Amino acid sequence: MLHNPNHLYIFDTTLRDGEQVPGSQLTTPEKIIIGEALQSLGVDVIEAGFPISSPGDFQSVVELSKAVREPIICALTRANKGDIDCAAEALKYAKRPRIHTGIGSSDMHIKYKFNSTREAILERAVEAVKYAKQFVEDVEFYAEDAGRADNEYLAQMIEAVIAAGATVVNIPDTNGYCLPEQYGAKIRFLKENVKNIDQAIISVHCHNDLGLATANSLSGIQNGARQVECTINGIGERAGNTSLEEVVMALKTHYQTLQFQTNINTKQLYPLSAMVSRMMRMPVQPNKAIVGRNAFAHSSGIHQDGVLKHRENYEIINPEDVGIDQSEIILTARSGRHALKHHLERLGYAIERIDLDQTYQRFLVLADEKKEIKDDDLLRLMGDEAETNFKNGVTISSLQVITGDQSDPQAVIKLNYKGTEQEATASGNGPVSATIKAIESIIGSHNEIKEFNIHSIHGGSDDVSKVDMRVIHDDQSYMGYGFSTDIVRASANAYLDALNKFV
Repeated sequence: MLHNPNHLYIFDTTLRDGEQVPGSQLTTPEKIIIGEALQSLGVDVIEAGFPISSPGDFQSVVELSKAVREPIICALTRANKGDIDCAAEALKYAKRPRIHTGIGSSDMHIKYKFNSTREAILERAVEAVKYAKQFVEDVEFYAEDAGRADNEYLAQMIEAVIAAGATVVNIPDTNGYCLPEQYGAKIRFLKENVKNIDQAIISVHCHNDLGLATANSLSGIQNGARQVECTINGIGERAGNTSLEEVVMALKTHYQTLQFQTNINTKQLYPLSAMVSRMMRMPVQPNKAIVGRNAFAHSSGIHQDGVLKHRENYEIINPEDVGIDQSEIILTARSGRHALKHHLERLGYAIERIDLDQTYQRFLVLADEKKEIKDDDLLRLMGDEAETNFKNGVTISSLQVITGDQSDPQAVIKLNYKGTEQEATASGNGPVSATIKAIESIIGSHNEIKEFNIHSIHGGSDDVSKVDMRVIHDDQSYMGYGFSTDIVRASANAYLDALNKFV
């Protein structure tokens, strides 16, 4: 592990520190599913659990060791023989086992948590590493609360545990206390003052109490750390841990500056984020970097215009790189004509046939009422009063349908067509068929309807219905959409919507 200074090792603790979130506990089968997904993602180390904490956690480490073979499987302990014995037993099936042991390093912890002295704590740290080394070659030592520890004492502790056999030394900012410059300076101090530091990997484990976990981790990496401990979605104790996806994408985005590589397949980040969120019942905040619902969504008209002209105007990451199909242009009252045009074209409208200025004004009125405009809202907007949307559009002046079980349905329709109002009557095998035939008798052509679907937008017999149909004209396919509380009128609107796209 020590031979590639440009490789950054990703230590995932979703299944240990991440699972300490109240209400987010996982069953053993769920842990295996996530563990296999982490293996596929390409993490170097999976911290599988804290075996001594419960029989369930012990069993999870055992089963995960059997199921996941490529990453190192790590088990957490405190600095005592009972914990280490339990971890060694849980890891006996692991192909690449690691015991992660440690003790507090700050004067705060030494005095108030252990009621001890620096000398006694240092002795316990060394003994724990030596004892763990009897079971596994790979031993990681954590100096808990290193963020608040005295640097001289911390360096003394790290030098002693490396001499005792530690292969990785974890310098956790357990309480999320440090500023990035302080934390980076602490890592640099260890690099410069621990004589045997080249015999171990420095690991960073930062909490997010001040919202600085990712910044602190990156600062640690820039100053000599080569392993970062993190979780999917940044979940974890209190305000959470360093977010795996944030660190990985920061390294990828700034590769020219930082020059660090990972084994992470970034296209799996978003799907894995969704899996962890679902299984651990921890919703991802919408504005979460990289994997939040709004991370690649644009609602400001200025931003939308810039993204549509050139994605990199407002996106430093290609959404496809993290497993998201494409950016999302959210239509609101803040959206401009360019965003509206983009969505209308996506729905099949030929912009040159539309009075975009009038449509945009009607869109703004609707957007002020509804806050966010969905596709159905746009389709309804375009289906109503079509003459305000389509230049020289064909529109319905009136429609009357007569139907019953004793005679064929009959439709009488008046259309505004080619600048005049024209009327026609037709019969069909149903009221919709009769209406379409009446329209076709006025326009003088027959068009094949390939698809015809009726939907209730919200449900209920008196609700607005949406009809969508695919109409074939000159071997070209056109989608039409119509809305009305009356299904026949909605069908007529849908047919005319398709018609106006090619008339």
